[in-house]
Amino acid sequence: MNACPVRILFFADAASVHTRRWVAAAVERGAEAVVVTRQPAEVPGAREVIAIRPGGDKPGWFLALPEVRRVAADLARRFQPTLVHGHYVTSYGMWAAACGLKVPLALTAWGSDILVTPRESRLMRLIVAWSLRRADLITADSMDMLDAIARYHPQAACHQILWGADTDRFVPGTPAEGFEVVSLRSWEPNYNIDVLIEAFARFVQARPAAGARLHLLGGGPMAEALKAQVAGLGLSDQVQFHGRVGDQAMVDAIQRSRVSLSVPTSDATSVSVLESMACGLPLIATDLPANRQWLDARGGWIVPVRDVAAVSAALQQAHDQPALTAAMGLHNRTLIEREASRRGQMDAMWRLYLKLLQPVCKGPRASAPARG
Repeated sequence: MNACPVRILFFADAASVHTRRWVAAAVERGAEAVVVTRQPAEVPGAREVIAIRPGGDKPGWFLALPEVRRVAADLARRFQPTLVHGHYVTSYGMWAAACGLKVPLALTAWGSDILVTPRESRLMRLIVAWSLRRADLITADSMDMLDAIARYHPQAACHQILWGADTDRFVPGTPAEGFEVVSLRSWEPNYNIDVLIEAFARFVQARPAAGARLHLLGGGPMAEALKAQVAGLGLSDQVQFHGRVGDQAMVDAIQRSRVSLSVPTSDATSVSVLESMACGLPLIATDLPANRQWLDARGGWIVPVRDVAAVSAALQQAHDQPALTAAMGLHNRTLIEREASRRGQMDAMWRLYLKLLQPVCKGPRASAPARG
């Protein structure tokens, strides 16, 4: 039994599978949780999900601040959180830093909030700096993000905590007879699905007898454009648009495949990359610091951003050298089991939570009312 109650007020996207997994892991280890969000959805394990100003408009993050403080003050009375955790520094992290509760504050960076958004304007850089400097604990899932965070000179301890892969569910399987490949990335501009489709078309032309098939999971706003691209290339029978699916359907698609593709323009450590590796697949991935942290020649192919020819060439090598491809997959599975299992990462996060709470857990009530 915990000597200190762990009652976490999360500010996070309730519709995100990453939020749901994180909350579920905390609750499984003994926490109680409430989630405040702009994207209302069920979060298994959470006592309550509270929606504030649903939507995604940028002004809404600032216009909602008075309501954020009112909700936090109410939760201070009836939930008594012992810590606040904001997920995504430039939005929910700002809400968490501004909520007014006198309890430890943890912030988790997701990627673009540190690597992309601060470049957009001086205002966004100031928001990132302001939020980070109010945190008592900061986590991110790649070393390049931690390096970027360090440039803001936060006072908090910074740790790499990965989203991790469920190594009990994401396991190697038996691939289909043909040469099937999979992408788990969203159908948004950053993830360059159009590049994958064009590279796949070149592969089909180069290896017409391969029995090739491309599985596209993830879903997103570019669906119609991507389907039109596939139709225009005459690949409608060889490209399957799965969209957003649950974990089991995702595992099924990965296990049918021989290679996983992830070629974004910008990214932190990708859960889909870790899950593909956990299923024993090699990767074709773009040359980004977060990818190089996990991939080298033993685990796949690193390609330049938006380089169709390089992706197609890597697919041909993977097809032509099945023994090498299998060895890469075995290497990746071993690496994820050792260094990136979700269970191990959430155990490490739980220890950080408990360490953060040690100085304030001196009585049955560790939470204070909101300021002002």
